[in-house]
Amino acid sequence: MAQVSAELVLDTPRMEPHTSPQSGAIQTETLAKLKGRKRLLHGFQRISSSPTLAKMGRVPSSGYRSGAKGSISCVSLSSGASPYGSYGSSFESGLSIGHSTAPTSAVSTPGVDTPFFDQRARLRVVTEEARTSVPVPTDFRPSSRRGATSSITEVEEDYFFRPVAKKLQQRDNFDFWGEMPTEIKTEIFRFLKPREVVRCSAVSRAWHKMCFDGQLWSGLDTSGFYRDIPADTLVNIITSAGPFVRDLNLRGCVQLRERWHAQGLQDACRNLENLSIEGCRIDRNSIHCFLLQNQRLVHINLSGLATATNSAMKIIALHCPKVEHLDVSWCNNVDTRGLRKVVQACHDLKDLRAGEVKGWDDVDFMQELFKRNTLERLILTNCDTLNDDSLAVLMEGQDEEIDYLTGRPIVPPRRLKHLDLTRCRGVTDKGLRTLVNNVPELEGLQLAKCHGVVDASLTDLFPTIPRLTHLDLEELDELTNATLQSLASAPCNTQLQHLSISYCENLGDTGMLPVIKACTNLQSLDMDNTRISDLVLAEAAASIRSRAARSTCSRNRPHVGLRMVVYDCQNVTWTGVREVLSRNAEIKRPCACAPTTTSTAANVNANATSPPPPKPLTYPSEIIQLKCFYGWQPTVEEHTKRVLRGDFAAASRLERKWADFMMASEEAGAGGAGARRRRRRAREAQMMHADEEEGAGGGADMGSGGVALGRRRRAR
Repeated sequence: MAQVSAELVLDTPRMEPHTSPQSGAIQTETLAKLKGRKRLLHGFQRISSSPTLAKMGRVPSSGYRSGAKGSISCVSLSSGASPYGSYGSSFESGLSIGHSTAPTSAVSTPGVDTPFFDQRARLRVVTEEARTSVPVPTDFRPSSRRGATSSITEVEEDYFFRPVAKKLQQRDNFDFWGEMPTEIKTEIFRFLKPREVVRCSAVSRAWHKMCFDGQLWSGLDTSGFYRDIPADTLVNIITSAGPFVRDLNLRGCVQLRERWHAQGLQDACRNLENLSIEGCRIDRNSIHCFLLQNQRLVHINLSGLATATNSAMKIIALHCPKVEHLDVSWCNNVDTRGLRKVVQACHDLKDLRAGEVKGWDDVDFMQELFKRNTLERLILTNCDTLNDDSLAVLMEGQDEEIDYLTGRPIVPPRRLKHLDLTRCRGVTDKGLRTLVNNVPELEGLQLAKCHGVVDASLTDLFPTIPRLTHLDLEELDELTNATLQSLASAPCNTQLQHLSISYCENLGDTGMLPVIKACTNLQSLDMDNTRISDLVLAEAAASIRSRAARSTCSRNRPHVGLRMVVYDCQNVTWTGVREVLSRNAEIKRPCACAPTTTSTAANVNANATSPPPPKPLTYPSEIIQLKCFYGWQPTVEEHTKRVLRGDFAAASRLERKWADFMMASEEAGAGGAGARRRRRRAREAQMMHADEEEGAGGGADMGSGGVALGRRRRAR
């Protein structure tokens, strides 16, 4: 129900004394000098200064707004103790409007001295949306019961909104670090490197105890400082951390050779999940103790340990069934007989690295790997015992059903994602053909120095591996440009990131140009000792320029988008290298369209439109990091440093001075056989690249002041 308030506007010229008919004995005082609104306000002043309220000890009314003007709100017009009962009925009937007009105050509460109202008094009903309070004039504001003025009353705040001022008690001899919780101290020490934690242990006994707390060493990786940490400190850390250590990497810690049998060292770690003791001088019994006491091991790295034998493989099979990663590369005393037990017991084995391990010609072991089909990474680097028959069993199994239409065994696809057959000299083109249609998820393939691999197998394999990102074909003498052309048209061309064709002397521009055009995500390209020429470098520079959006802000630093290795390539000259350097530091402005005019023949000059505003300069966002002939490499590296730090002007000056030096050296007739032939090739390549640039750009890109940006000088 909406709240209704009444606002009285009294404009009677004179008020007469009146006696209430109901109370008879009570008579109003003569108010001859007060009229209308002043008389009403005087009545409120009498209420606020009443001695009855003063005895009650009330504070000034909280209804007044602090720091603002006084106001009147919620005036009760019908008091039970009002002496003007004859006028109360008519007054209440005019304001009721369907609401209850019963008195709301107790009998003992002094009522409002309602003044006399004559017929000319005006009554206005104010709704809820209208203003319901009237500011009290400064002249009529009452003073407090303590005699304070109204101005002081305005400054006083409400009691419930006064700020509570608490006096902070300072503690004498407060030790901030000593009273800090241990958990917070440990969390602070976690931000330090292991070497820094060891140094902090020398501060005090309390810090020494805290630095060797086991909770701080849940992961211990000494690969970054294994040469600097003493053996006693390392043993102390391992024994103190003990049950808290989850990841233990002691790679290269040869100083523990005589400390493996120290008191409590072997029995300290019992909750390891990742263990790496690669290159450590550790005896066989210590290896067995670590494997027996940690049955939760998931990652085991025993690479390069001569003391690791098939007995250790048997312990892994019996006590570490959760192993997913096993590295036994270069372990001369481990062969496939021990690995077979691991494969049979560890059903979650996904990563097996067994480089230079003997026994890979065991067909039964390969059949076991085929049945499990859990491996995602298989590294068989320098395994001479691997041959075509064992590789065929790994991919297709033995005595499987043959599909009469394709002539291939009907087997589920392998889960391999990375296969490394580097220097597996027993693998030929026949064995590599078994990978066709059997490894659809393959992402990395390394066939370096497998001299029996030729074009036919790779041409059939590339269309069946659409996720290939890493390809290593180093030192395959029998490969031709047909392999690269097949790679450029394969589904994996947009996924390929790393390609190595080093020492493939039959590969040249015919195969590499399609690869660079099609493989738009290349990040690493090794082409040393091949027949490529400057055309490949120019195409690579153009590819980087087109695939990366140029930046309009000179503060944005470029990053390396492609790394190329082209040293010892006979057909690569300084002209091709200069092409790459020029593109790396190129600053250009987009060609502005010619201004169009709308004018008549009478006044051509008057209506000619002004040329459009010049477009902003653009800067490269990706560059090529080049490794070339050793005599040019210092200049190339310095140029790359200047470009990476955003100093394009200095890089361009260096490129021009180096080009002038190379041209001057040629003109002076640099000695040596074939100098004339090299000069002729350089001039032809330079003229050809200059013509291509002029045809593509449609003219020189002019900068401020008419200076050509990004142009190169022609070699003469």
